[in-house]
Parts: sequence; structure tokens; C-alpha cells
Amino acid sequence: MFKELYFKTIKLAGHKSSKFFLGFISFIESFIFPIPPDVIIIPMTIAKRKEWIKIALIATVCSVLGACLGYFIGYVFYNEIGIKIFDFYGVEPSFWKNKISSEGGIIAWIALLAIAGFSPIPFKLLTISSGFLHFNLAYFIIVSLLTRGTRFFLISFLIGNFGPTIKLLIEKKLLKISI
Repeated sequence: MFKELYFKTIKLAGHKSSKFFLGFISFIESFIFPIPPDVIIIPMTIAKRKEWIKIALIATVCSVLGACLGYFIGYVFYNEIGIKIFDFYGVEPSFWKNKISSEGGIIAWIALLAIAGFSPIPFKLLTISSGFLHFNLAYFIIVSLLTRGTRFFLISFLIGNFGPTIKLLIEKKLLKISI
């Protein structure tokens, strides 16, 4: 099942609309969508190895723009929309508010934002919380750019430059890599 889905994704990654799709997924993943853009970045970079920089740039810019929308949702529409997103992910909305007030303030929040931006931790929860907490917007954008950019450029670089080797590894051990 996974291999079939993988090969379909590779085929779609070569399509002329794939960059738009990547941008869209990167954008909505930063404030609501549960699937990270990595699942599109990897097959796109395998299909278009020479375009790894463009792929990473599209993912980064769209992800940060989506993060800004998440920030706006938290800043303006937290009670109407933000809480529903937290409920969807099964996280208590007050969790982050308690973290920032009890564990070091701005430095702790920058660290949490950086970890979420680079790791599989749901980045969207921190984007919305950052707006709700009125976290400094400039810091928010800088940390988001650095962490998301590092993540997406690293993935694209590795696949773009070591593609055939990594592609074989993925195809042989797809289930283990997915898990």
C-alpha cells in the first residue's frame, strides 16, 4: 500500500502544477492541515532534482506565510477558530499559555517555536498560540523563517544531491522510514 502511494506521489510530483500544490500544502500546514509538506518535498525533489532550491524556497515562503495567518488567527480569532484547531489536535489551549508564563518567557517561547518549526511537533499550534499571546511578530517571523527554511532546505539538499542513493533507501525501507 505504501509503495503504491509513494510511486503515485512521485508521478504527481513531476506534474506542471506540483509547485502550486506544494505551496498550498506548505501554507495550510502552518495553521491547520495535519500532513507536513515534507511528504510532497521529498517526491518532488526526487522527480526534479535540479530544482531542489526552488522547491525548498517555495515550501519555506509559503509555510511562513501560512504561519503568519496562524498568528493572525490566534491574535484576532482565537476564541472563534483557534480553540477549535486545538480541540482537533487534542491539546488543551491553555497549555502553551502556562508554558510561557512559568518557564522563562520570551526565550522559552523562541525555543518552543524553533523546535516546532524544525521538528514534527505540530507547528500550527505554536503559530496560533503566538498570536494569542501577542508574541513579538518580528521574532516570530525570523524564527519561523530560520527553522522552516533550515528544515526544508536540508531535506531538499539531501534529496537533490544524493537522490539516487536516498531514493533506493526509501524504496527498500519505505514502511520503516514512514513510521
